[in-house]
Amino acid sequence: MKPFTTILIANRGEIACRVIRSARALGYRTVAVYSEADAGALHTQLADRAICIGPSDSKQSYLSIDAVIAAAKIVGADAVHPGYGFLSENADFATACAGAGLVFIGPPAAAIAAMGNKAAAKQRMIAANVPCVPGYQGPDQSDAALAKQAEKIGLPVMVKAAAGGGGRGMRLVRDTADLNDAIRTARAEAENAFGSGELILEKAITAGRHVEIQIFADHAGHTIHLGERDCSVQRRHQKVIEEAPSPAVDEDLRAKMGAAAVAAAKAIGYVGAGTVEFLLDADGRFYFLEMNTRLQVEHPVTEAITGLDLVALQIRVAAGERLPLVQDDVQFDGHAIEVRLYAEAPHNNFLPQSGRLALWQPPDGLRVDHGLHSRDQAVTPHYDPMIAKIVAHGATREDARRKLVAGLETTVALGIETNRGFLIDLLSHEDFAAGQATTAFIPQHFAQVAAPAADPLLQGIAALLWFEQGAARFGHDPARSWYSGGSFNWPVRLGIGGTAVKHTVAVAGVDRYRIGDGEYVVTMRCENHLRVAAGGIARDVVYAFAGDDLHLACGARDLSCRDLTWAPPAEAEGAAERELRAPMNGRIVAVLAAVGDQVRKGQRLVIMEAMKMQHEMVARADATVDALPVRVGDQVATRQLLATLTPAAAAE
Repeated sequence: MKPFTTILIANRGEIACRVIRSARALGYRTVAVYSEADAGALHTQLADRAICIGPSDSKQSYLSIDAVIAAAKIVGADAVHPGYGFLSENADFATACAGAGLVFIGPPAAAIAAMGNKAAAKQRMIAANVPCVPGYQGPDQSDAALAKQAEKIGLPVMVKAAAGGGGRGMRLVRDTADLNDAIRTARAEAENAFGSGELILEKAITAGRHVEIQIFADHAGHTIHLGERDCSVQRRHQKVIEEAPSPAVDEDLRAKMGAAAVAAAKAIGYVGAGTVEFLLDADGRFYFLEMNTRLQVEHPVTEAITGLDLVALQIRVAAGERLPLVQDDVQFDGHAIEVRLYAEAPHNNFLPQSGRLALWQPPDGLRVDHGLHSRDQAVTPHYDPMIAKIVAHGATREDARRKLVAGLETTVALGIETNRGFLIDLLSHEDFAAGQATTAFIPQHFAQVAAPAADPLLQGIAALLWFEQGAARFGHDPARSWYSGGSFNWPVRLGIGGTAVKHTVAVAGVDRYRIGDGEYVVTMRCENHLRVAAGGIARDVVYAFAGDDLHLACGARDLSCRDLTWAPPAEAEGAAERELRAPMNGRIVAVLAAVGDQVRKGQRLVIMEAMKMQHEMVARADATVDALPVRVGDQVATRQLLATLTPAAAAE
């Protein structure tokens, strides 16, 4: 094998940071690449060198093979680690690296190609006697042929992109009436995300478990497995919680699934780290889904229970070393659970969010993989909205679950909406706590996620902080508002989610306030942190001012608000029904109405693409379309006007 000394990480964010740390611990020099949107990102500062490879659009930077290869030549790198996503499962990239004299820290290009297309991969696995989900992976890709095959398989059926993964180009169809739309939407999403609209169909196992086996192979053909991960808790076919080992797998089943995974790897001459994904039904039967020819997002839970550094093993195998252990050497210690902290709005159909994190403080005592600065960190609309992976390890599953809930309650991600509270709810649900969660867990128990209820405690503290902020702005000492005969009630009006909420604040002494009918006593202050006693209970509150907004968190609860005390009256009610605005930066891919159309509540008007997903913008009431100032292909900014409407009630 060709020796190497400098590793270029062809990725960004938390995985780039994670690879850099393991590579440097082994004595390798590291090089970070970055797009214009990531200039100054943490991974660029951790590496020994950093080089810009193009504009913010990933197709012109992180997905550009020519740009990555050119960067490697400029900085003198002699090896490339692809991380996960982007070019990690691109056989052409692995081939290009070899052609440029670079060691690709991953499997051979032929192995990537063998598993890169789900249709071809299933055919190979059937030939290798690996059990597969019944379905269709044939050459006739017409909508009519796919619809006919779906009826033959029987509903429910899964429509899936043959190339790629991550839930993109994937639709679950339960009703024949939805089949044609699902095929068209999945094909369009697949073409955009992976450059191929080829689809496969699979019989949907709707209440099974998603269990994957971590395998490792060296150049000598020695292949082992490192046990399983349970990734059943998913939404939109994207993993939300992962754990190892699986609550549904015993030693006998682990041995059978592990043997099937090893057979799959050997059938394609695999080298390095890979994951074979299976569906496990209620009767213990398992079926091959796909093989990920790269490091998985959820690899930390396997590292936690095996004590192995999978990135270090990847590098050693790429350098020509043999695996330092055989199957019998693999031991498991305790249990580990990982959650993916996302910038998204669970109550708004998990709509991805973009903006700036005003304050980031990961929890103590847990493993947190992230690529963030402590404050003023941009979450751009150009890439996946995952903020961090948070991992707890314990002697038992319950130990790990309890630690993770406690850690999430102290995690601070202020300035942008996240799924933190949703994750706490998932982990705290009795079915998850009992180890009974299947792929139907979120659809069954969290099909509709309610918007967080207004929290009186946080509202009171927000009123207190805005009052102090206003007093400081005018050079006024809040304590002087108090005197022995009483104090003045100062009005404070908070803007919370488009609603104005009125409060009164009265100073009762130094660090003592009456807000409405309650008394608030500040018992401790430090940067961005208060300890406040209210109702006889003291609580820790973290906060951050960011422009016109104040963001607060207390335990599992978050609040963002504005000070409207001196603002002019709010715009007329009903604006949400009259205006359709972009929830984030994105590209218009479809306009489904015309000026003058009579539309119904819930009818799709515009489809925009952002953060690698398509988002449907719908009418919020029966209405007439007055204007549609966007066209297919337009790039739109957050809050840009997409349509104006006259609600039917207003017209009457």
